[in-house]
Amino acid sequence: MTSHDELRLLPWAGPNGKPCFLSTDDNESRLSNLADTLEATYLDLAAETLNHATEVLNLPEADPEDLRAVSSDLTESLVHVLRVAESRGQRLPQARSISR
Repeated sequence: MTSHDELRLLPWAGPNGKPCFLSTDDNESRLSNLADTLEATYLDLAAETLNHATEVLNLPEADPEDLRAVSSDLTESLVHVLRVAESRGQRLPQARSISR
């Protein structure tokens, strides 16, 4: 059985918001490629959302509805980016101990 440390956290949630994991030895599998594509998409969308939020916040008198919409979009993007960061962090090679 694959240990939890060997599972890849996927960039989407399952039923009831529970995390989804992938167990595979093939980093080029269809599901791995789909996850890679979705991660890249989430990061690109987050950058676009940040640019839009900056524009709205730089307005002399931003409309409260626009501020709420931007806040909602930023929150959604942050959820996705944090999941991507967690997934990628789990896949980093473990630091090797340096003997002195």
